[in-house]
Amino acid sequence: MTSNRAGSDGGFRESGLRPEELAWGVPAPPRSYWPARIAVLVAMALYLILPDRLIPGPRIVVPALEAVVLVAITVLVPHRTTVAAPARRILAILIIGLVTLANIINLGLLLTELLKGHVQNGRELVVSSVAIWLTNAIAFGLWYWELDRGGPYERHQPSHRQPDFLFPQMATPGAGRPDWAPSFVDYLYVSLTNATAFSPTDTMPLSPLAKLLMATQSVASLLTVAVVAARAVNILS
Repeated sequence: MTSNRAGSDGGFRESGLRPEELAWGVPAPPRSYWPARIAVLVAMALYLILPDRLIPGPRIVVPALEAVVLVAITVLVPHRTTVAAPARRILAILIIGLVTLANIINLGLLLTELLKGHVQNGRELVVSSVAIWLTNAIAFGLWYWELDRGGPYERHQPSHRQPDFLFPQMATPGAGRPDWAPSFVDYLYVSLTNATAFSPTDTMPLSPLAKLLMATQSVASLLTVAVVAARAVNILS
């Protein structure tokens, strides 16, 4: 046991970090914004496959607004997270908010149609519920990516605030590189597991806002899976 502990501590000494510093995260390495941007494109595509009755107003309005903001972010904001861009966070929150709001409205309309008994096409219901569930996972993955420690750029700063999420690599010596920090894929994984299990799995929310976001996502996911999917099974059977 002593030798294993010495080996782990040796890894910390080589990195110049104390164990307690690693447990609370380190400045993140350079990351690309493209995975998050691609996730937004996927959410836009999922919105477009929904039936007309689940979309408020003209079908093209929401994707067009999201596309405008996404183009602005792509053109005006650097592609790497190490470069400061004051307008990036505002634009990012705006587009994530659009994706989230549209998906909540889609879910609300689907539940309304379901409760009124207007949905009789089981295949359409399954496709709609899957699209809404996946968009829910993408949207909250983006929220977690933007929330943790103040956002992608702020995570590079040595003085970043305490993490909003505790990943296993941050708490378990030897579970990751000494300079490990989460990427967008890590936050998307947290969102997918939370949407599936309706609770945190291996990554714990630390801040009140992180807990509130995860609770909101769990409720939306539960409504989609337990109510909508169950009805779809009844129709198909």
